[in-house]
Amino acid sequence: MPKDYLRPSLKDDSSVNRALSNMPKSHADSFSEPQLLYLRRALTNNRWQKHMIDSRGSFYLPFLGWRFFYVFLLGRNNRAYTRKEKQLSLVLFLLSVLAFILISLAFGLLLLYLLKSMLGIDILEGTSLGIWDWFKSL
Repeated sequence: MPKDYLRPSLKDDSSVNRALSNMPKSHADSFSEPQLLYLRRALTNNRWQKHMIDSRGSFYLPFLGWRFFYVFLLGRNNRAYTRKEKQLSLVLFLLSVLAFILISLAFGLLLLYLLKSMLGIDILEGTSLGIWDWFKSL
């Protein structure tokens, strides 16, 4: 018996079968097994389909009789950005840097104030923000 007789055809593979069903039958029947193998590799080994987290599913709302699907993908974005996406990305990055600097500055000033109060240094006599008293009560 020839080896090809024992091995199932790649036409039975779901992704290959779906692609071949979209072609005219005369063209779909003209593919050899090695060509089908490469067609299957082209359809299934896409880098853009690989994600760190790929959760897909569906749920049914019984009272409405509707079925909904969800897709949650998380991973590195490998596609090219449009000009608008690049601009938005730059604005969000700059806002993030500015927020980090402002939060760091506020936290640093708070620590300096607590250190000043802990050492008993009173810069303006008779004034207090009440932060040191609140901190001591913790």
